[in-house]
Amino acid sequence: MPTLPLPALVGALLALAVLMLAVAPRVRTAEGFFRGWSEAGVAPGVFTLTLSQVTTWIFARSLLNAGILGYFYGIAGALAYTAYYASFLTGWLIVDRLRFRHGADSVQAFLHERFGRLGTGSYNLLVGLRLASEVFANLLVVGIVFGAAGSVSNTTAILAVTAVTVAYSMSGGLRASLRTDVVQMLLLGVLLAALTGLMLGHADFGLGAIVSSSPDPTSPGWILLAVAALQVLSYPLHDPVMMDRGFLAARDVTRRSFLHAFWLSGLCILAFGVLGVFAGLHAEGDGELLVTLERLLGTPAMLMLALALVISAASTLDSTFASAAKLVVMDMGLGPASPGRGRLAVAAFALLGLALTFTGSDDLYAAVAVSGTAALGLAPVIVFSILGGLSVARWSLGASFVTAFAGAALYFLESSGYTGVVGALTGLEHDYAKLLAITVAILAFGFLSFALGLRRPATTG
Repeated sequence: MPTLPLPALVGALLALAVLMLAVAPRVRTAEGFFRGWSEAGVAPGVFTLTLSQVTTWIFARSLLNAGILGYFYGIAGALAYTAYYASFLTGWLIVDRLRFRHGADSVQAFLHERFGRLGTGSYNLLVGLRLASEVFANLLVVGIVFGAAGSVSNTTAILAVTAVTVAYSMSGGLRASLRTDVVQMLLLGVLLAALTGLMLGHADFGLGAIVSSSPDPTSPGWILLAVAALQVLSYPLHDPVMMDRGFLAARDVTRRSFLHAFWLSGLCILAFGVLGVFAGLHAEGDGELLVTLERLLGTPAMLMLALALVISAASTLDSTFASAAKLVVMDMGLGPASPGRGRLAVAAFALLGLALTFTGSDDLYAAVAVSGTAALGLAPVIVFSILGGLSVARWSLGASFVTAFAGAALYFLESSGYTGVVGALTGLEHDYAKLLAITVAILAFGFLSFALGLRRPATTG
């Protein structure tokens, strides 16, 4: 681990906490808490929605994952993680069809109409797991920034960031999340630009070396790019943070915010991935991204990197808490649609995330891979039901979801070393190759189930 000036880092964290608490509003209405509307009932505009989408998808976990994949697998690893950000394009298409073709006011409303309680129950379980994994993974990164797992500084940082984000999330819900997202994205943009500038100005930086850093077409990075290409259709539908923002504003505002978020977030995450590639090319046996970056760029750059990770973690956490509150109160209907009930949901998810952080795995990409694999059960829903407007038997959805969850569990067990079934059956050795095989199998079974369950056209549009 790099040596960071903890007093400066703690001071910056305190300043960030004060700023976020000052910016976040106190919301008293359900529309403000769950839908992000202003006190006058006005929906967020393009600027706010775009920056909110970008900063909530540039997770602390995502920044670190992109850097690590670039570090170990070259440009292929960086491109593979960046490919997931095409989810803004598929996500916009999904939202647009749900709202303006099918007339749905939420994903759950559409699934209930087509598949009944099986549809909403399966989906709520999936997004609940997604939200819990986001809290866990981003808190894990915060801890890594401040110290080794189990250390006092690690634990204190995790608890402090949780307390601050819970405080302003409980105060303002989605409205607070949107407002703080704008500030956080502006700060994050400055830090990422500074880090990129330091990399580009380094004497050892060479664009040719970056571009040619993954010469082997069978390397894990290229395999992971294939996985991302297969998962990018279904991935956005299982992310409630993105989906929630797709139902807030008018059609044109929503479309523009998703398209701008696509190129802006993709550019940011690719820049961080290239930073990892640059470090990997000059690793000299370090074996750890952050250690190499400190040697190449110095302690001030590592302080900026640490701040970027903490800011992105806070942004993701408050958005996750807002979506968790909506999921529990509005979508699952567990209690009256009041800010008070939403605040209880925020507290519950924070405690769940802390429990996972202190007892769960420390593999950051596992959370992405497992949730993304489970989300493959939604791919046939998107193609047949949302885009195709076809009516499909409910058992088809059940079969697709069960297969996807089983595949996700199998990948987790395989990558954690608990079983070697996939390797024994296929002869594949690397985890990403096994993930690709599992992904293809899930998609094949899911689409077959929906094809067999076809009934009749459900819409004429």
